[in-house]
Amino acid sequence: MYQDLSLAVRPLALLAAAFAASAAGMPLLIRLLRRYKMGKSIRTAADAPVMHALHAKKAGTPTMGGMIIWIVTLLVVGVLELGCLAFGEGSLACTWSLWNRAQTWVPIGLMVAAALVGLVDDYLNVIHSGPKGGGLRVRHRLLLYTAIAVVGAWWFYTKLEWSVIGIPFVGNIDLGWWYVPFFILVVVATQHSVNVTDGLDGLAGGTLLSSFAAYAAIAWSQGRFDAATLCTIMIGALMGFLWYNVNPADVFMGDTGVMAMGTVLALMAMLTNTPLLLILIGLPFVVESASVLIQVTSKKLRGGKKVFISAPLHHHLEASGWSEPRIVMRSWMISFVLAGLGTVLALIG
Repeated sequence: MYQDLSLAVRPLALLAAAFAASAAGMPLLIRLLRRYKMGKSIRTAADAPVMHALHAKKAGTPTMGGMIIWIVTLLVVGVLELGCLAFGEGSLACTWSLWNRAQTWVPIGLMVAAALVGLVDDYLNVIHSGPKGGGLRVRHRLLLYTAIAVVGAWWFYTKLEWSVIGIPFVGNIDLGWWYVPFFILVVVATQHSVNVTDGLDGLAGGTLLSSFAAYAAIAWSQGRFDAATLCTIMIGALMGFLWYNVNPADVFMGDTGVMAMGTVLALMAMLTNTPLLLILIGLPFVVESASVLIQVTSKKLRGGKKVFISAPLHHHLEASGWSEPRIVMRSWMISFVLAGLGTVLALIG
């Protein structure tokens, strides 16, 4: 009974610990980023006139702040595992340990891999290295993040022997080896969509909060308690970051944060066998990504004509006269409702 109560308390306790660590660590991280001039570069007026007009004032704001999220997550998980090794079986640290082959190894490992690729990309962007001073080439980023997804697909398919996807109210469908390319598609698409959404103060962070809350609830309902707790730790760390990222932002998340978050979100969808529900739970990400695809397609097929004033959608709304806080807060509200609806469908479906 004590162990059951302890496991029930664990998600909220570690959420609070992660929030405290993240909120306390952010001022130090911001000072370090400012000291080493790790400021965000804004595209020039010649390259992106609408973007420059809207966000020129944000140039120089420290970026890479999202590293606090995955660092705190690793710190919490690491302290528990070290405590388990030090105090042995039966200790609180062992009871709360999250080091689980089936539930947390891949999310944690691939989170770090995606975060490090994003960190390199952010750094190259800051020092104006790469094509047009914009960091890694698009094809190189795509190749690296696809490689990360391939590792996850290999682990799920060969080590965990997963090959099915769940369809709400229908059941599981065995994809056989097609599960591998499907897995890769889900991970890469989610990474990209979350990255596209990270364009306004607090926008990506708030929508990620609701998505991770949904997957914490879904994982818990399936008895995947370690995966659920990992979600709550990331929620706590993300909340600490958001304290300094809401408008007007003192720091930006950077690719090191959004790519790590996007990777873990996709893996939680695959781990809970609800990848199709991710479309609903993460619909704001889908819409933002789709707006970019529509814009690019229109310009190519219609001789440069655009559908939106600027893409993705949040920049179109900005250019249409919406204030940044209004866009962000309404997006948060929509994401909370969609996450709740997706959770309900997962529980009853």
